[in-house]
Amino acid sequence: MTTLVLTVVGDDRSGLVAAVADVVGTHGGNWENSQLAELSGAFAGIIEVSVPADRADELSEALSVLDGLLKVTVHPGTEEPPPATARPLTMQVIGNDRPGIVRDISTALRNHGVSIDNLTTRTADAPMYGGRLFEATIVARVPASVDLDALTAELERLATEIQVDVMLAP
Repeated sequence: MTTLVLTVVGDDRSGLVAAVADVVGTHGGNWENSQLAELSGAFAGIIEVSVPADRADELSEALSVLDGLLKVTVHPGTEEPPPATARPLTMQVIGNDRPGIVRDISTALRNHGVSIDNLTTRTADAPMYGGRLFEATIVARVPASVDLDALTAELERLATEIQVDVMLAP
């Protein structure tokens, strides 16, 4: 089996997931993992599928038929497991919304060699706080060579600077 990673985007309407799933199933593929969402009237997501190696090109070509419905881009997947020495880290970030929060947090993580596996963000009205509230959940891998205390101190310093709360759960 070969792994393919599909990115999909288009105007939101009913039946989009079924359309992709039909093509994947018709061509011998198996839907493995996905993250899909409606954002500002657009439907977007990423899907991992496995397919017999001799049918991967056929599936890729068939997905192009969805172009009037969804823009689908096919990327070959890799089977590289994460390094066994990496430690998991989960972060919750919450604060008044403002530009730059994701940039600042992700830059701090990058500077310590931390790899983000999953990032989920959202904003919501917070009338009691006089604006919008920003929330993020980050699941990351910290290399064994990284000083976790130094990383924690850097994130705490940054949280104070950009006025958000950062909770870490190793």
